[in-house]
Amino acid sequence: MQTLILAGGKGTRLRPLTLHTPKPVVPIANRPFIYYQLDLLRPLDVTGTMEVLLSLSYQPRKIEEALHHEALAGLVVSPVVERQPLGTAGAMRHVRSRVTGTLIVLNGDILTDIDLRPVLQRHQMRRAAATLVLVNVADTRAYGVVELDAEGRIRQFHEKPAPGVTTATSINAGIYLLEPEVLDLIPEGCEYSFEYDLFPRLLASGLPLYGDITDAYWLDIGTPERYRQANTDVLHGRLRRYPPESSPALTDDGSVIAPESTLKGGVSVVRSVIGANCYLEDGVHVVDSVVMAGSRIAEGAVVRASVLGRGVHVGSNSVLHNVVLGDKSVVTDFSRLG
Repeated sequence: MQTLILAGGKGTRLRPLTLHTPKPVVPIANRPFIYYQLDLLRPLDVTGTMEVLLSLSYQPRKIEEALHHEALAGLVVSPVVERQPLGTAGAMRHVRSRVTGTLIVLNGDILTDIDLRPVLQRHQMRRAAATLVLVNVADTRAYGVVELDAEGRIRQFHEKPAPGVTTATSINAGIYLLEPEVLDLIPEGCEYSFEYDLFPRLLASGLPLYGDITDAYWLDIGTPERYRQANTDVLHGRLRRYPPESSPALTDDGSVIAPESTLKGGVSVVRSVIGANCYLEDGVHVVDSVVMAGSRIAEGAVVRASVLGRGVHVGSNSVLHNVVLGDKSVVTDFSRLG
């Protein structure tokens, strides 16, 4: 069994945070995001021989540099760099020669605490060619909706359906279990997507396709608002895989502050993440925010419900509310944003 993490996207929805930092390594609670996905795979690696293929295209070297041997804890991660973007399904075809059995595929922007072991067992028991993990949501308009029959077989796909098109509420969660014959349906060397190309072809193929609905925590971190929510959820133990006792050490105000950072007198940090080598001067207030490594917030500034990229400088007595600043942004003294 092998696994593939699709980490080649440019992260355009998460800009400006991803202009200089690829999405798989943006920090969640001061830890590169990709490690949360690797954690999902560790329980499956019972023999210690699992290979994790990492499909890369955008700024691949920065992702490879974030993969420290000690943090991988025995997982073998093999980067595969696309010479040109091939789309989500095309990236799978690109690694076809290395796939010998069931392939578990993860979209590179999904934060979840799902236990994949029972999903794999059901996939094998059903002798499925493909199993899509699904999650129920109240508003399906921004997602790919999947209709199932009474036995869990997939009947139809609806990509971002308009109101009234379907009553189904189960959406594609970006986690797939696929047999090699599914990869053989994908043309080689061209851009090919799951949603608009592979899914319709799968339905027409007659192969056994199943959906597996989970009630696990699930969040697409691909927008600044959801990225900030992901930090908060991990900090406060809302993922079963990361209960409060295993979460980063929190301050009394529900924050995590990297030990390399400096907080001067009168600083108030509430329900926030402060990255390494940050400097917060006298009288700074940070609430419900993420401040990435190397940032400096001058005296008297207030930052609320915001995300500050790496190396941001906020001038004295400035007020930021519900804003997102890219790396090395500069806010002048006394500015009001948001």
